[in-house]
Amino acid sequence: MALNNLKDIYIDQLQDLYSADSQAAKVTRELAGKANDASLKEALEAGVEGIEEGMATLKELITSHGADPKGEFCRGMEGLVKEARAHAIEEEITDPDARDAMIITQYQRMTHYGIAGYGCLVAFAKRLGLESDREKLQECLDATYDGDDTMTAIATGGINEAAMS
Repeated sequence: MALNNLKDIYIDQLQDLYSADSQAAKVTRELAGKANDASLKEALEAGVEGIEEGMATLKELITSHGADPKGEFCRGMEGLVKEARAHAIEEEITDPDARDAMIITQYQRMTHYGIAGYGCLVAFAKRLGLESDREKLQECLDATYDGDDTMTAIATGGINEAAMS
């Protein structure tokens, strides 16, 4: 698809974020399976649910604009997923608290990618006068910020300290 105007870019980026979320959901399930701390495991499982809710919203918006949700493959998230697997899942980390700290690090990197994506989409929808889209995307952005805040609280609430020993 040629990107000739902001609407084209908007649809392209909706598709890109849909792909990013799809990849992030899969690796987040894997991260939850490796997590030691119960609150971290629970937060990651909630994260998967939140990512899937975001995907449902993105799919609805993409199809409402006559496009295919699977029209793009996000190479940026592909790299972040590879990093998450390499550093938090496959890496030999003998201390479970240290692994939990690494899991949070990798999850937050993916989350920040989502924050950037949703933030741009909110701005595009606003500029395009797509108020309903903007509201739905703002809800996704807010939820993504909440997930990031939860991970920060878990990390600073004890995991980082436990990982020091």
